[in-house]
Amino acid sequence: MKHLRQELWFSTSHRRDYINITDEVERLVRESGVQNGLALVNAMHITASVYINDNESGLIQDYDDWLEQLAPHEPTAKYRHNRTGEDNADAHLKRQIMGREVVVAITDGNLDFGPWEQIFYAEFDGRRKKRVLVKIIGE
Repeated sequence: MKHLRQELWFSTSHRRDYINITDEVERLVRESGVQNGLALVNAMHITASVYINDNESGLIQDYDDWLEQLAPHEPTAKYRHNRTGEDNADAHLKRQIMGREVVVAITDGNLDFGPWEQIFYAEFDGRRKKRVLVKIIGE
């Protein structure tokens, strides 16, 4: 069995950001030499997420608006977690909604997506360095 483990690092200039990482994951699949297997992609921080959806700017803005309605950043005093001196309780909740990871099948050396599917890194408490783990296994 072949395998590859790689970390992708991100440092966003905004508190919240959405980055399409599909090309980077596809590059790692090629580098791994795996023709048939699985690619695990997961955020290694509890205030970030990895998810799959359409790469359409309106949808990405809809996600951001929806998440901000569900777990608004302000007022920070309304969250018990922020009594610890943090101001990122909303980011933890947003991550819980959007999820930690995705697993994508690899078939004939390619990510086996449905129509329009792309992999995104979602940052909810940015402006510092964070990482995503990509683990590829297969034959």
